[in-house]
Amino acid sequence: MVSKFKRIYVFCGSSQGKKSSYQDAAIELGKELISRNIDLVYGEGSLGLMGLVSQEINDGGRHVIGVIPKTLMPRELTSEIVREVTAVVDMHQRKAEMARHSDAFITLPGGYGTLEELLEVITWAQISIHNKTVGLPNVNGCYNSLLSFIDKALEEGFINLNARQVIVSVPTTIELVEKLKEYVSCHERVASKLNWEME
Repeated sequence: MVSKFKRIYVFCGSSQGKKSSYQDAAIELGKELISRNIDLVYGEGSLGLMGLVSQEINDGGRHVIGVIPKTLMPRELTSEIVREVTAVVDMHQRKAEMARHSDAFITLPGGYGTLEELLEVITWAQISIHNKTVGLPNVNGCYNSLLSFIDKALEEGFINLNARQVIVSVPTTIELVEKLKEYVSCHERVASKLNWEME
């Protein structure tokens, strides 16, 4: 199956979560990307949902690129899973490096780090650093509160409609990849003077 995406940047928890449905979603996403010949860019960890999705994609024969700050390597790497590892200086460079080489973003369930990554790539879209979509598989309704907050911010005039439409959210990863394929950017152009790196 031919896809409009070559690589997708997936961010998710370094924990597996308490419900098996979170783990199932990570594995299901891996299988879906494999079936569409899409490679993975991710935060390189061997633990939690990160480890599950990267192992699935690697075992399925697709290319996996892991990007990790040098200081996190002893903590998050427990085995050799990926074929290509890029070590960077800090968390911002990690996100910038992954985002630069990806065609879209998917956020599986996770904690503070996952939310921080999600909100930064949405903010980058809002200020026209990129025109890529952000997929949010709302497994078990785990992102209900966040989506309600975002919709309330839209209603109150703190987020504009174009920025809200960057986020594509559905209950399952299979539906999500199909929806991402249908996404049409709301941005007329990407700002030429802005880039992934902070000056």
